[in-house]
Amino acid sequence: AMEIVHDAPQLDRYLVRLAGDLDRPSELVVSDKRPLLIDSYLTDAIEVDVDCICDGKDTFIAGIMEHIEEAGIHSGDSACSLPPHSLSPEMIAKLESQTRALALALQVGGLMNVQYAIKDGEIYVLEVNPRASRTVPFVAKVIGLPVAKIAARVMAGETLADLKLKTPQFDHIGVKEAVFPFARFGDKVDTVLGPEMKSTGEVMGLDMSFDIAFAKSQIGGGAMLPRKGTVFVSMRDDDKPRILEAIKLLEKLGFKVIATGGTQRYLSQNGVRAEKVNKVLEGRPHIVDRIKNGGVQLVYNTTDGVTALADSQSLRRAALLHKVPYYTTLSGAVAAAQGIRANLAGDLQVRALQSYFDGKP
Repeated sequence: AMEIVHDAPQLDRYLVRLAGDLDRPSELVVSDKRPLLIDSYLTDAIEVDVDCICDGKDTFIAGIMEHIEEAGIHSGDSACSLPPHSLSPEMIAKLESQTRALALALQVGGLMNVQYAIKDGEIYVLEVNPRASRTVPFVAKVIGLPVAKIAARVMAGETLADLKLKTPQFDHIGVKEAVFPFARFGDKVDTVLGPEMKSTGEVMGLDMSFDIAFAKSQIGGGAMLPRKGTVFVSMRDDDKPRILEAIKLLEKLGFKVIATGGTQRYLSQNGVRAEKVNKVLEGRPHIVDRIKNGGVQLVYNTTDGVTALADSQSLRRAALLHKVPYYTTLSGAVAAAQGIRANLAGDLQVRALQSYFDGKP
């Protein structure tokens, strides 16, 4: 029942909806026995996962993963890259230092996972979990070390000094992507990502650059990035300036651009040849008709507010049922454009996992 709430009326609607789900009067939704927990939400923050092993005296940083989706998307639903694809060396050093301090202060014996958010250069701690995280298998494959086995030996009494671990050195990059079950649930589930976890599995892409690794992760997750065709764009106001370069890249790669009214005007004013298409509420022919008729090969759709979210649900559903790749976060959309460029360049190659560590300890 988690939700990101932007204003007081949305909070009122949330409580009414919660009361309906519970089949009880709204005044009984919040009580001493049913507290309402409210956290401050960091908009446009970068989320980071860090996995480490600690023996109470020393700490080994196994992996620092930068989420591709912004903070606020459940970590299990976010794609992430290892090593980070945009953080500075100075920020990475700070994250390592904070993680070591936390692990030693908590006297962790074995694995620990920390989730951070970074906004305006400040590091915020979201969670500290003194246990293995779902990211451990991904980290182990990317760095080439049996992380879970090492942690088990530490828990059994060995020290990190005994194990003589070295800081992982590698030239490749891994991208973890979530896999979702939306197609199995009819019209009951919206595909928009949020604070509640919806994924049921994950895949990874591995290569020497972020763009290609991301493209591989999308293919592995069942989203076949198009090589040509039409991209539909409908972005909330805050995202329009930041999606511009990605749309210009797709146009340069030969894609036709169609967009809803406000987005189409913004793109046209900034040098993109974009055709206007109706929203579903604006009458036919509309965007869902275009998708059903095979006229759309890629969907970019970000929304803001309950009304906009509900209005665009049929669009996302149509994209899902017709196997059109869709992105509901700005960062995911930008990464997809870069992945399409890499795919068109013919850079995708298949290599055995072991080949990335040939000649390395």
